[in-house]
Amino acid sequence: MEVWSEKLMTELKISKEDTSKLATIIASEVRWLPVEAKSEIKEATPVGIKHRYDELIAFQSWMDIVNNAASHPAVIRAQVITQNYICFVYLSESCFNVLRKHLPSGSSSKKCCNYLINNPIRAFRNAIAHSNWCYKDDFSGIRYWARKGSERDEPLVEFEVSLKDLGFWQALARCTAYAAYENLK
Repeated sequence: MEVWSEKLMTELKISKEDTSKLATIIASEVRWLPVEAKSEIKEATPVGIKHRYDELIAFQSWMDIVNNAASHPAVIRAQVITQNYICFVYLSESCFNVLRKHLPSGSSSKKCCNYLINNPIRAFRNAIAHSNWCYKDDFSGIRYWARKGSERDEPLVEFEVSLKDLGFWQALARCTAYAAYENLK
């Protein structure tokens, strides 16, 4: 995550020193949660942590395979769809929402979870889940539509995310989930 240190410092308020070891910090913060908190996190969904971790490992294997064949547009599109679903729908519901409730205030892990479940990422997650997204005409990012809040009668608002920012969001989601699940399984 060190490559993203500037964004981690400015957007998440994580110290420069901590950006170079973010996964280790998240792992440690999760490892030292009280037993009751860990149990509650593990039991928050019917799918066990080991199964979720196995899905992340399988997802990474698939990403490694397709990265070698990523010159075909259909492969790239399938990769984008899969990665966005895993990072923002699957992990938001199964990891970030429940984990953040048990993390100490001000901890790097809680900052990551809060960042990953609030706008604009929350809106992006909803757009992915409800099929309200498309590539920008020049493929430099994604346009998406979602409600800013949680009221059903709110109008959809258009957002955009650049490929660079999307890459940061995806890396942060995967880092947070791997470090947490590794210490919960």
